Amino acid sequence: MALKITYDCIACAACLDDCPNQAISKQPDIYVIDPQRCTECLGFHDSSRCVALCPVDACVPDPDHRETPEELLAKKELLAD
Repeated sequence: MALKITYDCIACAACLDDCPNQAISKQPDIYVIDPQRCTECLGFHDSSRCVALCPVDACVPDPDHRETPEELLAKKELLAD
């Protein structure tokens, strides 16, 4: 499933540059993850970089965007084109 950033986000930008799909963007007071671009870093890293880098654990699974590993890899390939 795609990830999302909760309102616990402190807008520190720790996650921004490490997202391989440029799925993270800054809104006025918080960062957000575009579920259409998020692949949980599957195919790039062993784990989701935003989850690993977030100092306040604001990056969490998004239950509204559930996807299998196969679907995430297919999305990765689609984004690469």
